[in-house]
Amino acid sequence: MNYLTFGYENIITIALAVIGFIIVLAAQLKINSAYAKSKVIACKKGISGQEVARMILDQNGLTDIHIVETKGTLTDHYDPSRKVVRLSTEIFHGTSIASISVAAHECGHAIQDKENYSFMRIRSALVPFVNLVSYLGYFSIIISLLAGITGYLMIGILILLATILFQLVTLPVEFDASKRAGIQLEQLGLVDLEEKEDVKNMLGAAAMTYVASLISSILNLLRLILMFQNRDD
Repeated sequence: MNYLTFGYENIITIALAVIGFIIVLAAQLKINSAYAKSKVIACKKGISGQEVARMILDQNGLTDIHIVETKGTLTDHYDPSRKVVRLSTEIFHGTSIASISVAAHECGHAIQDKENYSFMRIRSALVPFVNLVSYLGYFSIIISLLAGITGYLMIGILILLATILFQLVTLPVEFDASKRAGIQLEQLGLVDLEEKEDVKNMLGAAAMTYVASLISSILNLLRLILMFQNRDD
């Protein structure tokens, strides 16, 4: 009977891991597909991501924020500590729907920073805490592996709890930045109705990656809790 119970719980933990992996993979495939489609749709205004970013920033009184080119694909981000919008090469120079969408989204974060958007402030405050927990956690895992699997599981649970907290705060930050991006592009007359829908699809796919990551983390947390309880039985 104990063997059957153990086997059943193992099946559940494996299933949770597989489901979490599939969800993240599906979201990643969706954003890759959306990006591939959007980057071949030319913006009717013929302006680059860098130009769009500059227009949005200037329109919102953020003339002191610099826009710089960075390496990689979809490595775009806003650096609140340095007050810099970093755009990947394709986004920086590109004149596609993908370029203006991503550039506008990052400017959305800059506007959040200017307006002291509460969730962005909370997320920024959590970064050192989450980094510390992750650093100490992964270091402790090596030690706890020598002491026993139960200690390792507890550390993993604590790391995931910190990660989930950070992801929960990140969601409204990302959704709000995308909403601001759409508003800015429309107000500045940079997109028409058809392009507005394409922008929405691109940013929506990107937002789903954050949702997928959160769901995957929650499933992994449940998996570790089940494993922990099984070890204690």
